[in-house]
Amino acid sequence: MNVLAFSGSLRQGSFNSGLVRAAAELAPSGMLIEQADISAIPLYNGDDDGDSKPEAVERLARQVQNADALLFATPEYNYSIPGVLKNAIDWLSRVEGSVFAGKPAAIMGASMGGMGTSRSQYHLRQVLVCLDVPLLNKPEVFVSAAHQKCDDNGDLTDEKARDMIAKQLQALKGWHATLKG
Repeated sequence: MNVLAFSGSLRQGSFNSGLVRAAAELAPSGMLIEQADISAIPLYNGDDDGDSKPEAVERLARQVQNADALLFATPEYNYSIPGVLKNAIDWLSRVEGSVFAGKPAAIMGASMGGMGTSRSQYHLRQVLVCLDVPLLNKPEVFVSAAHQKCDDNGDLTDEKARDMIAKQLQALKGWHATLKG
């Protein structure tokens, strides 16, 4: 099972990129997790939205199409989804063929605050529902006080959070099997 993971943060030492790295380490047997690179996706502009898309968008669209499932690790910026993640999703939603439709997905997130990205995860769910992404509802992964649970590189060191991620990935594997029957 191939999972494409999106980190909604471009920051070096990102806690959410650290969650993706932890997920890759904790993936159950038979699951491979690859992190998408959204750093080269240009700002969406309808004037640039013709038959051909920017190469970075086309490359990412192929990755989404080839993935069996998706994993989103999102920070929370001003109670919502980071612009860089929303921008990548907006571009991908314009690629012919509805690349997201029917693709099982899970959401997790880490922040320094006490709510662990709950508001941004809720907004991301709304966006993904619009794109016909069947989302895993439980278990949820909210890593609060991430600066105390990650090292200086953003790598997740908290065993409780790592256990939550492992359980979510196992559930995503089962969710994929249920949907693809």
